[in-house]
Order: sequence, then C-alpha cells, then structure tokens
Amino acid sequence: MLAPLAIDRIVRVALEEDAPWGDITGEALIPENATATADLVAREDGVFSGAAPFAAAFRITDPAIDVDLSAAEGARFAAGDRLARVSGSARAVLCAERVALNFAQRMSGVATLTSRYVDAVSGTHARIVDTRKTTPGLRALERQAVRAGGGHNHRFSLSDAVMAKDNHLAVVAGRSITQALREARERVPHTTHIEVEVDRIDQIEPVLAADIDTIMLDNFSLDDLREGVRRVAGRAVVEASGGVSLDTVAGIAATGVDVISVGALTHSARSIDLGLDIAWG
Repeated sequence: MLAPLAIDRIVRVALEEDAPWGDITGEALIPENATATADLVAREDGVFSGAAPFAAAFRITDPAIDVDLSAAEGARFAAGDRLARVSGSARAVLCAERVALNFAQRMSGVATLTSRYVDAVSGTHARIVDTRKTTPGLRALERQAVRAGGGHNHRFSLSDAVMAKDNHLAVVAGRSITQALREARERVPHTTHIEVEVDRIDQIEPVLAADIDTIMLDNFSLDDLREGVRRVAGRAVVEASGGVSLDTVAGIAATGVDVISVGALTHSARSIDLGLDIAWG
C-alpha cells in the first residue's frame, strides 16, 4: 500500500490547483455552520480504487470531516452501489468534492480496465503488468489501481532496473550485444534485475548469452512468440509487449509467455462514472 505521506503530497497539489485562494462559491453561498452528508454512488459497474486519495482530499480540507468507506480497495461494484459516505462542514465537503471524485473516478477506471485484461488471460500463467506510460505525478496511485484490478507492477522508474530497449541497443550498435550486456551486468549491483527488449527472433540468443533476467519480445506475431518461448526454454522470464489489446491479449497469453505488459492500463483507461450525491434539505 502507498505511504500516507506520499498520498497527502499528491492530494495537496491537486487541492491547491483546484482552490488556490479558497472556494469563493461555497464561501459566498453556503452558511458557515451548514453541514452536509454526501454519498459516493456508482453510476456504472466497475472495480473500486482511489479510496485513500478520496478520503485524504476531505481530511486535508477539513480534519473534522468523517469519511466512511463502504467499498474496499479492489472491490467490484455495480451501478447504484454506495461506495462511501462523507459527513461534515458543507463548505468543506463541496470544496473537496471535485478533487476527491477525480481521484476515485480515475483510479477506479484503471482498476476496472486492468480487471478486464486479467479476466481475459484467466487459465494461463501470464501476468498482466503496467508500464511507465502513466499520468505525470500520479504513477504511484495508478500503479496501486493496477494492483487493485488484479494486475502487477513493472519497474516503477528508470532507477529500479536495467531495461535495455531498442534505442539503447541502437546506440551500442557495432559492438557485440552480448559483451555490452555483460559489461552492464558488471557495473550494477548483483541484486539489479536486467531486462532486454528484442524485436527479431535472431536477437534472442545473443541476448540470452549475457545471462539476462528477462527478455521482452516486442511486437512479435503469435507464431514468433511461440517460437521465442521455445527458444528461451526457461532461461529467462519472457515478456510480451506491443499490440496488446483486450481483443489480442488472450491469444498472446496462450503462447506461453510469462508476462504481458500493457500500456493501455494507464494511458487509455476511461474514468468510471461516480457521483457524490448530497440530499436536498
């Protein structure tokens, strides 16, 4: 789970963006002592995520606001379900409403889309994982949403693992790929994971000769994926990437790959329709 300080840092930036000098509508229209109770209600089916930033938006705005979560992180919900209840100062509830909803809607969208990919590969041993194609500043929350949807996380940042992609290999062209990768292994701590992307079958053996940990087969056809898995023969984790959609992911998983990375989990997820409903007095 995410550290509370990390969540608060992200949420504070969003609140400052949304109400840099306060909520002038609430201050002009709502009596200072007015209170309100609002329900977070699903307008469509989905998987819930974003509970922590949703609650933090209200708590940071006014610590006296009570947020009662009815749905746990990763819970599936149906249209009409109540996911949370918020009670407290009407001004504060309305001031935090949009930011809280933005987080819950966005993260639930990521979790919901991820769950569809996970369901599509059910019965295989393939893991669905995210990529670094995330919303700037929201990577930690979106990765949590992927986990809430049943997926797994790839490396968090460039600092976490060696991942040699096509442009890296293009720079070292003219040298032995095997030797370049062996030298990279010598330069990093022994605990560092090394992954290499290839886009042709004939690149597999020179890469595996360097004793790398994961080989990514990028934009391979299904036949080439099967052949790639056969050639790797358990000597490294096999990841498939490129051309992955809900229509293609089951076929990719059936080739025997270990991991399927899907940028769409975060860069193409649609926000789920959730509403914060305050009853009229």
